[in-house]
Formats: sequence, C-alpha cells, structure tokens
Amino acid sequence: MNWRHTLILAILVLAGGAYFRFVEMKRPSTEEARQEGQNVVNFDRSKIDGIVIKNGDQQIEIRRRENKWRLETPIKDQADGAVVENLLSDLETWQKEGTIPAKAIEADKSKLAEYGLNNPKLRLRLLAQGRPPEILFGKDAALEGRMYVRLQNSKETFLAKQSVRKDIDKKPEEFRDRKLTDITTAQVRGITLKTPAGEMELEKKGDHWDIVKPLRARADDGKVGDLISQITSARIQQFVADDRGDLRPYGLAEPRGSITLFDETEKKDQKVEIGESIKVFGRENKGQTLQIGSVPEKEKDQIYVRFAPRGSVYTLPKKTEEILNTKPADLRDNHLVRIDTNILDRITIDAPGKGKTVLARKDGNWTIATRNNAPADSGAVQRLIDTLQNERVTRFVEDVASNLPKYGLDKPQIQLTFSSFASENTAETKAGEQPFAGIAFGKAEGDNVYARLTDEPFIVAVRRGLLDPISRDPLQWQELSIFKFKPEQIHRLSVTTEKELSLERDQKNQWHLLKGSGNINQANLQSLLKTLSSLRAVRWLGATTPQHGFEKPPLVVAFTASPDNKMSHKLTVGAQNNDGTWCARVEGREGTFAIGNPDLNTLKLPLAGQAAGSPSLITTPITSVTP
Repeated sequence: MNWRHTLILAILVLAGGAYFRFVEMKRPSTEEARQEGQNVVNFDRSKIDGIVIKNGDQQIEIRRRENKWRLETPIKDQADGAVVENLLSDLETWQKEGTIPAKAIEADKSKLAEYGLNNPKLRLRLLAQGRPPEILFGKDAALEGRMYVRLQNSKETFLAKQSVRKDIDKKPEEFRDRKLTDITTAQVRGITLKTPAGEMELEKKGDHWDIVKPLRARADDGKVGDLISQITSARIQQFVADDRGDLRPYGLAEPRGSITLFDETEKKDQKVEIGESIKVFGRENKGQTLQIGSVPEKEKDQIYVRFAPRGSVYTLPKKTEEILNTKPADLRDNHLVRIDTNILDRITIDAPGKGKTVLARKDGNWTIATRNNAPADSGAVQRLIDTLQNERVTRFVEDVASNLPKYGLDKPQIQLTFSSFASENTAETKAGEQPFAGIAFGKAEGDNVYARLTDEPFIVAVRRGLLDPISRDPLQWQELSIFKFKPEQIHRLSVTTEKELSLERDQKNQWHLLKGSGNINQANLQSLLKTLSSLRAVRWLGATTPQHGFEKPPLVVAFTASPDNKMSHKLTVGAQNNDGTWCARVEGREGTFAIGNPDLNTLKLPLAGQAAGSPSLITTPITSVTP
C-alpha cells in the first residue's frame, strides 16, 4: 500500500469518526428516547406556527404572526399568548398513561365508538414543518381524570390526562386576549388627546414628557404615565361585536374624544382615539385607535369602546372615560425646574451688585471656580440642587411673560444658570460652558417670589423661603472642614482665654508646659486635640465684620503641625450668634464661620491643674461663654 492509499484511508477513517460522533450527538439518549416514547405527541415548539381546533361544526384557527399569536377563524383578533403557550406546554408534557393495542381495536370494531373515537367531535392539529399527526379526543375513561385519545392514522388508542382537552374545549372568545393592547407604557413616545375641552399633544424627549399643544410646557412624567397606563393596562370586560357594522347602538358613530399613542418605533403611525371617527391621513391610520362610546343599559359600570387595531367593539371599565376630563393643567409639571445632573458641571449665581459665584464640579466634588477653585461645601451644593429639583411652583401666574417689570423680572434680584462644561472641542460639543437651564427670581410678594425659567415663557410664583439657601456670597459656599489633621500631628499648642496656657510635645511624644502651671490633664488635652485637628464649621457666615466680636475674643487657639513649628495655625472665637453657635475665623483664610457650642466647650476645657487626685482637677464642661 503506497502512501497515497494510506492518506486516503486515514481521511476516510477520520471523516467516518466525525460523522459517527455527529450522529451520536443528534441521537437522543436512552432516557430521552424513553421520555419521547411516553409522550402522546412529540414536536419542536419553536417551529409551531399555527393551531387548528375543530369542535363539532366550529373551527378555531390560531396563527403565529411576527412572533405574536392571532385568532384567524372564526374571529380575527389578538389571541391571548399566555393561553396559547400554556396549551403548548401541556402538549409537550402530555404523556400516555395506558395503551390499547391495535390488535384489540381490530378484534372489536365497536371499541372506537365506545371510546368516542370513531368520529370524534373534538380534534387538534398543529401547523408546522414536520408537524405531528392530528389528535383526536374521545370520551372520559373510567379512571378519574383520564380520557381516550388517538392520533390520526394510528390504530392504537391511549389513556391520557384530560388537561389538554380542557385547554382547547373553549369558545372562540376564550382565546381572545383580554388585555386591550400589547404596547407598553415605556414604549409610548407621543400622545394626542382630544376631549370636549379641546386637543392636547404630548411628546417624550429623552426621559421626560413635554406638552406641545395647546401650549409648550413641561409635563408631569408621573401623571402622563398614569394616563397612558389607563390604556396599556386596560382589560376587556366583554367582546361585543366587530366594528364593521352599525356603531350607533354603542354610541361609537360619534364618539366624544380621542387619544393617540405613538410608540417608539412608529411614532407617526400608532394612533389611539377616544372620540371622533378615525380619519385617514397617510400613515396615521396604521396606529392603535380606541374610541369610547355610551354606557350599556345593563352594565352601568362599563362603557362601550372601539379599538381599531383589533377591529372590534368591546366594553372596558367605565372609569376609562375619565381621560376625557383631562386638561392641560392636569398634566402640567409643577416642578420649578428640571436639572440634568448627569451633565451638570457649573452653577452660576449672579446677584446684581454682588458679582458672580461660579460653582464647578471636579472629580465628584464641588469647587468655587471664582475663588481659584477653592474647595466648596459639596453637601450644601447638592442640597441646593435637590431643593430646586423638588421645588414646586405655588401657582402659574402667566403663560406669556409680557410684562416683566410688573414681576421684577426685567432686573432679577438673583439668577441661576446651570451648564455643562467641556475643556476641549469634540464632535458633539464645543469647549467651554454650555448652559442648559436657568432661573431668574424677581420681586417678592407676601410669602411668594416671582420666577421665570430662561427657556420658558411662563411666569410662576414659588415660596419666598426658596431663596434662603442660595447665598450670593462666595465665602458662604466654602467647604465646612476647617482643619484636616490627625491629633498626633499637633506639636505645639497655645490656648488663650483670660490667660494663656502653652504646651509642647517632646521627642518622646510627651507633653509638657511652656507657659502655665500645674499638672496636665491628659484626658482634656486629648479631647481638645481631637476636636481641634478635625474642626468643622456649622456654616460659613461670610465676610468678617465688627459684629463678629474678634476685637476682644473669648478664646484664641494657636498650634503648629510640624516638629519645626513652621506650620502654624490660629483659631479665634468671637461673639455668640442667636442660634447658640459662635463666630470663628482662622488666619490665612478669608471669612467668618460658625462653630457649635459643644466644640467651644471642648476647646475651653482646662488643660492644667493641681496634683492628680485633687478635687480641683474635676472639670465641668462649659455651657456658655460670654464674649
């Protein structure tokens, strides 16, 4: 045998082995084969594209269209997918529980009639490539819950559970989908609503809804969602008739209003109407259209409706007609402003005569851009954003801002601008700030202040107290952390009240007095160091004024944070505020801030006293300090 013959033989052996493995992989295992042998029918569910049920003279045909089940005979309508899928599931697991062999049937021809299988009334046929034989359903067997079944052209008869018969022995309407539509609320991108009061149009942009007719305004996302869900979650009460006959008995010849839903894929094609007769305008007639008619005489809790996509007249719960009472004001968003925090990078606070404060977001935190990007109180900035986002107008004053001076909006007392920021030009954006929202606040009147969004024509009123957290002073936006050290970093300490006490940490990390007398109270000292090293302001008060009481301070604390004593810091506490806090400032940092009374008490703890065990060393926290 030469090498060519050897090579050819090897290839044939490999090919044969591969084919054998392929065939073995496709061949069912012993257990699978046993399971299939027990099934009444075997089929590939994914390939089933139709079901035909014959029940006496009545035939029901259900077809899969675009992956959805539809009734084709005797009614054309949307089928209940859950009912159909449940039928297929029961068929898949339907097993033979006994077999009457062909010999027994042939020996006694009357057996088929006895089992109700000679000319059975109920039959089921699956439509698919390689479909199984038609199933014939006979009488109930003596064994409870079992029945006789035969496959077309089969001479055997089986005993099986009655589950599949229960699935198909139904009236055609029991296969109809009682859910009005399969479009979901999330898919809806546009609405046209016609009511006796007029016509409204709404459109979804991104994640939010807008009213575009009869006025342009923001819509309340929750209220619009509720309106849509009345249609998308509606369930049919009764199947009344098809819609090709006389609609006058149902009050649908001249309905009272209309609503049009546009989904995300066919925004201009999907229409739902409650009211006027459907008019064909190009592609608009392709949509989903619901019309509401009169109330049935016997079912006062229902109302006649016509749903064009399914070509039928139904009844729905009477509350469905409540959408006809919807007015623009009912759907209008009464939130003051929408702020897209995903793109928010800059907040500009502009107060005439006080300049601008620009807050900038950087690495998840906020800085004061107009103060060399000094750290800002990120918590306060977030609270401002949250407050504005949640703020609701007390009333809509004017839909057209024709007289700005009347409301003090020609020269606002304060303006806020919200912007995104790009450091470089890109294909989508230009470098620099890109404002996307702005609010101007005018004059106050009673408990309200007038306001207007720069990109909307409306004038609204909001509560006057909304302006309180919007500081015009950039100093008041500074971060609240005053010192950021560890207690062990403080090397030298000086506390001055009525007299001065100075301490220093030696090379062995032991404290000793530089000025003052007595033993060091270690507990008080550690409490003071802990409070001082991580001191935080309650809030910033703004620029320092004589009223802050720093000329004769009740407390001055100086310390160094390095062994060479070059990193020196000085805290001065001044007058007490009306809310019980205390004015304070630190050297090298502009402005005055407030500290709490507990912090002041700790900073004034006595650090030195008599010998240990002496009653004079027992200290009481200071609850009040007179400046």
